[in-house]
Amino acid sequence: MPLQKFHYKNLLLGEHDVPLTCIEQIVTVNDTKRKQKVLGPNQKLKFNPTELIIYCKDFRIVRFRFDEAGPESAKKVCLAIAHYSQPTDLQLLFAFEYVGEMYHNPAKKVNTIDPRGGGSSSNASGQQTPLFETYSDWDREIKRTGASEWRVCSVNEGYMISTCLPEYFVVPSSLADQDLKLYSYSFIGRRMPLWSWNHPNGSALVRMANIKDVLQQRRIDQRICNAITRSHPQRSDVYKSDLDKYLPSIQEIQAAHIKLKQLCVNEPFEETEEKWLSSLENTHWLEYIRSFLKHSAELVYMMECKHVSVVLQEEEGRDLSCLSASLIQVMLDPYFRTIVGFQSLIQKEWVMAGYQFLDRCNHLKRSDKESPLFLMFLDCVWQLLEQYPAAFEFSEMYLTILYDSARISLFGTFLFNCPHQRVKESTEFAISKNIQLGDEKGLRFPCVWDWSLQFTSRDRLLFHNPLYIGKSAPCVQNGAVKSFKRSKKNYSSTLRGVPPALKNGIISEQEFFPRRNSLILKLKPDFLQQTESQSNSMEQYFRDWFAKPVDLHGVILPHLSGTQIKLWKLCYFRWVPEAQINHGGFITAFHKVSLLADEVDMLNRNLRQYKSNSSLQDLKISSSEMGVGQAKAELVVSIGGGGDW
Repeated sequence: MPLQKFHYKNLLLGEHDVPLTCIEQIVTVNDTKRKQKVLGPNQKLKFNPTELIIYCKDFRIVRFRFDEAGPESAKKVCLAIAHYSQPTDLQLLFAFEYVGEMYHNPAKKVNTIDPRGGGSSSNASGQQTPLFETYSDWDREIKRTGASEWRVCSVNEGYMISTCLPEYFVVPSSLADQDLKLYSYSFIGRRMPLWSWNHPNGSALVRMANIKDVLQQRRIDQRICNAITRSHPQRSDVYKSDLDKYLPSIQEIQAAHIKLKQLCVNEPFEETEEKWLSSLENTHWLEYIRSFLKHSAELVYMMECKHVSVVLQEEEGRDLSCLSASLIQVMLDPYFRTIVGFQSLIQKEWVMAGYQFLDRCNHLKRSDKESPLFLMFLDCVWQLLEQYPAAFEFSEMYLTILYDSARISLFGTFLFNCPHQRVKESTEFAISKNIQLGDEKGLRFPCVWDWSLQFTSRDRLLFHNPLYIGKSAPCVQNGAVKSFKRSKKNYSSTLRGVPPALKNGIISEQEFFPRRNSLILKLKPDFLQQTESQSNSMEQYFRDWFAKPVDLHGVILPHLSGTQIKLWKLCYFRWVPEAQINHGGFITAFHKVSLLADEVDMLNRNLRQYKSNSSLQDLKISSSEMGVGQAKAELVVSIGGGGDW
């Protein structure tokens, strides 16, 4: 039997294809004249290039030689790539051209899928990924989490109040639409408080932009918090966390990402190994990963143990709060650790909540607004997946492909700064191209959650984590309340190592406390006097939690010690062959050894097959001889019987 080799393939991209929106920098080289030039749009090239080097946003370096091409052809290719990889207008991106063609010629489809047929995807059980574009999607999420004191608000229908909020969102039932309209003027971007999730104990997770009117700040703050308190069955108090004070800024995250990229694409790779750990530490990337995980774990404690609602506040409420709110829900709700749940989380907390994918992913080459917050979120989730592999339905391959998909300018999911921008820009494009929209609100772009656009059903098996332990009972949703409390079932301790001494093991008191600038900003002054006792209570909560066996369908908390926070090698080092070799070494030697190993494996297979065939042949010969002997015996018996008879 021949050796089976499996390679997954993207149906949209060839092996050496690079999406234009994935290109970060273009360098042309002339070996003869020893010249090189970073090529930008509308620039002239004064020498004939012999090589083109493309630096990609996914840490890949692609080189093209022009040995067989003429000098003028090589120059034209370089200038064309430089021009089209740096568009200045959103409507020049490929998605608009593609969707426009689909509306004019519906017979043309990408991989036989019509983009206008909706944007949901189905998993093996037929579950759909809710896009949270409709009233009903939000209403189902309210019922799923048991948030009975909250309601779906349609005050922003038609984006009449805020262009960076979704048309439908969830607010406390005690807040009237008229009050929301009045309060909206006081918030930056008119971004009113947004409900994210409800704990079974009644605690709510809410996101809120800063109040720009200083004179009205305290009054509006108090009214909003009173409404959140009334939505809690126990009328518990509200905790507010100022993310801008306690988490790294988007500029710091971008600077760390640049340093990490320089480290990972450094050539040759061997030169960086001696000072690798210190260089990695200097990027601050893992430090920021730890900060977000730590911050989220502390807020999990507030909701899970203290039964209080948490408000995440930042200036515009559409960057750090996307990441923090998502991480908190991944830790608290096992539904968001499934594939469909995770996709719905991204739709709810990133796409519909107004995360600026266009600017942060730098699709239009406006570097001053670029910041890889979405990548950092996926990295944080990978850390949890690495620590609790049996708690997640999806694999790290899925997370990596999801990150890559954000760089493909076909999907509307990761193309815009907010839902309103999609409607506005696509409507203008439709008018300019004479496309009849009918009742549709703008053009319908392909949705990234329809994975059949990119991968076959066989390849999509790689999305599933083979270590995942699902619930024996069917997933409870659409109105039924699901309990996330720790069960008494004892799972194998191999799923999570429990340290004999916490201070010297996975987590210590210093991991969470003390800490300069306490994370929690209390709204009520009398709570300030309880800081020390609450610190002790939080410390005890984490001690108790890590001392118990993990409930894979309950709360999960991150291990934060230095050795537990790792670099995501599959994502950052997949283009560096040397980094794939355990204990280091040269790629040429590793390749030779791999070929020899394949040859030995093939010889073993052939030898086993030969032995199997030989044994079968001996068995046939033995059976044949047995048949002759049995015939002789029957003949003797027959003759003997005839004599007696």
